[in-house]
Amino acid sequence: MSDLRDTAMQSKAWPFEEARRVLKRYQKKPPEKGYVLFETGYGPSGLPHIGTFGEVARTTMIRRAFEVISDIPTRLICFSDDMDGMRKIPGNVPNPAELEPYLQMPLTKVPDPFGTHDSFGAHMNGKLNSFLDAFGFQYDFISSTEYYASGHMDEVLIRACDRYDDIMKIMLKSLREERQATYSPFLPISPTSGRVLYVPMKNVTKDGMITFEDEDGTDVTISVTGGNCKLQWKPDFGARWAALDVDFEMYGKDHATNTPIYDGICRVLGGKAPEHFTYELFLDDEGRKISKTSGNGISMDEWLSYASTESLSYFMYQKPKTAKRLFFDVIPKAVDEYHQQLQAYAKQDDKARLNNPVFHIHGHNVPASTMVVPFAMLLNLAAVSAAENKDRMWGFIQRYAPDASPETHPDLDQAAGFAVRYFNDFVKPTRVFRAPSDQERAALSDLVAALKDPALAKDMIVTKNAAMGNTDPVADLNMADPDDLQSIVFAVGKNHGFEPLRDWFTALYEVLLGASQGPRFGGFIALYGLDESIALIESGLNGELT
Repeated sequence: MSDLRDTAMQSKAWPFEEARRVLKRYQKKPPEKGYVLFETGYGPSGLPHIGTFGEVARTTMIRRAFEVISDIPTRLICFSDDMDGMRKIPGNVPNPAELEPYLQMPLTKVPDPFGTHDSFGAHMNGKLNSFLDAFGFQYDFISSTEYYASGHMDEVLIRACDRYDDIMKIMLKSLREERQATYSPFLPISPTSGRVLYVPMKNVTKDGMITFEDEDGTDVTISVTGGNCKLQWKPDFGARWAALDVDFEMYGKDHATNTPIYDGICRVLGGKAPEHFTYELFLDDEGRKISKTSGNGISMDEWLSYASTESLSYFMYQKPKTAKRLFFDVIPKAVDEYHQQLQAYAKQDDKARLNNPVFHIHGHNVPASTMVVPFAMLLNLAAVSAAENKDRMWGFIQRYAPDASPETHPDLDQAAGFAVRYFNDFVKPTRVFRAPSDQERAALSDLVAALKDPALAKDMIVTKNAAMGNTDPVADLNMADPDDLQSIVFAVGKNHGFEPLRDWFTALYEVLLGASQGPRFGGFIALYGLDESIALIESGLNGELT
């Protein structure tokens, strides 16, 4: 274990880099609370979404890395801001008009329109817990409402009153002049209406009493403790860090300018600012920032309709500080790269394994991949075989990999079903076939001839037997492996003067598959079948595909 720890301390994988920053906090003495605390936040005004998954998944990766380099216990909490007032009624709830009287009420005081929980906030918190549990995350859930009402925030709230002027100095610098006149870090709950009030303070005492004008115009003095008020979201960030003694939290780039505010308030309230990690935001297919409100990009449910959770975790691992398009066309690449990394892991040493994304997805329990056919290949098989379900796909798969079955290769079985769905929803509507040019027609005709006659293919095939001095013609091209078939395709392109050679493969894809990109064509022939591939090429030559 010590050797693995030494290797991890040198790893350039970003979760280890972040974990080492957290460990530096306790290089002199261990945490007084007895553990290192990682936190993620959740706004329960809407359903958990792909960004929620990304924050918890990435934080878990750093937590896992920390556990490799340190024996200090760890804890991950997910903090729900369910005491926030409901600012607008979500568009996807039943009977939205019935919620109008509850605008600006804490989310845990708004009735549940779905009728399953005590409140809207409780309903969304339940969704969050189910969401995180489904992916196997290890975490503790904390409700803002319960945390404030139970007194866990009382000490920090009283300290906020005592240091009110210091907090205001931090906050006022970030506000426009007109907002400065009415701003307060405290959001009292109206004793008459129960709403969260955004009102200036008329008086704040050092022992935790605040005075403000209630909705009915009367001045009210209450204690900040016991759930009578909460903090505005920026002060709340820093106050929560101080109250919980948070060691690490990540958030999106849109929070980056607020980091000095969060840190400053945490320090004013007697805490030590945590390590934080700012990740880049996701973009949609047109390069715009993905937004829950506008609904652009891809949702969690949509990704999981076409690929596994692990492929999404792999996508989340990749370059978190680089803006990436998060749209449907990234799914096939993520699936195939994830399985490539799984297959590589089995042969790697400790150093390479700790740099492999699958370690950060699975920890020490990295599974073996049973994906003997790439997802991109399955998509093209779905295209040419007109597969309506994965059972038809398996007829081709088992000819390519006779020992494979849905029972022995569950990854492949799942991917075959995903491929059919993905093809029909995204690939099929966009396919555009074209007729071959004269050069391409001649090459396609020669490819058909070589696939029909092993003698013509003799000089094109580079096999293991050839390397051993055996240059006999292949007796049956149905028995040729994908590399042999790829050599034939490659040689035909070279013989017909395609320069660069990728133009030849682009022609194959555009003429035969209706797409500008495609699989390794020799592997595709082996999967689809020799006779079927010949028939497909002849259909392209005869203009039957266009």
